[in-house]
Amino acid sequence: MKVAILTGGVGGARFLRGVVEVVDPAAVTAIVNVGDDLEVLGLSVSPDLDSVLYALAGIGDEERGWGRADETWNALGTVESLGGESWFRLGDRDLGLHLVRTNALKEGAPLSAVTARLAAVLGVETTVLPATDEQVRTWLDTTNGSFSFQEWFVARRHRDPVDRVRFEGTREARPAPGVLEAMHEADLILIAPSNPFVSIGPILAVERIRFALERRRVPCVAVSPLIGGRAVKGPAAAMLQRLQGGISAVHVAQCYPGLIDVLVIDQEDEAAADAVSSAGVRPVVTQTLMRDAASRKSLAEAALNAVALA
Repeated sequence: MKVAILTGGVGGARFLRGVVEVVDPAAVTAIVNVGDDLEVLGLSVSPDLDSVLYALAGIGDEERGWGRADETWNALGTVESLGGESWFRLGDRDLGLHLVRTNALKEGAPLSAVTARLAAVLGVETTVLPATDEQVRTWLDTTNGSFSFQEWFVARRHRDPVDRVRFEGTREARPAPGVLEAMHEADLILIAPSNPFVSIGPILAVERIRFALERRRVPCVAVSPLIGGRAVKGPAAAMLQRLQGGISAVHVAQCYPGLIDVLVIDQEDEAAADAVSSAGVRPVVTQTLMRDAASRKSLAEAALNAVALA
């Protein structure tokens, strides 16, 4: 089975790791959000791509949910002592990857080629693709002003209520090489349990990717990022309440109009199954909390089998 996964954020990386424990990793293509990308101290940082690479290579920090395991912070400590920019935390091990990426990009390599090179060195068999090689950036218009994603999410701890999510650069953005081919050749398309607005939204903002999903010839299964109307981590629930009008499973389904056939929801949200079905999406109810390797694998199996189970 060939699987294409649209993913971003911590939950997306964890879910992807579960999928490759069920399906041949070489048959999986991860199409990853780049709207979170930024430049820190002159370095090109791609947080979601890195989370995916670290998770698949088995070197991610599962306790924090981001960055490298066994990290040290000597370089950041020096930056802080010298009065440099330190609000975006880069560990010593993490810095090495950013240095390599930044140098390669400056030499003219596209992000997709750099990512493929990094994946190969890290021993990752899964194809990891940025949604686009062009620069797409997520901006949040809030009650307190407009902020780039990382400024809002990290520096301001996503405390500002969001009125609108917008994406810069999408007009010029083309799918990275291999993205459309992976979606066309897939037997199943998955949308990870990622924030629909800021993790999956930037991917779908690339017009040809959204068009390919609308014209899909295979089922598309999304996994809800909410459990009992709450996000495991991050601002997804607050954003759904404000931008979609509610925090039920049906509100998650409404984020993907015409784009999904099945929504995998948690047992705590089973009462919303009929409403999801009325919205034209088949609900599949299971336990979705990825607390360990076994539950991560179980959720992946439920999503991969969702079309048959629905």
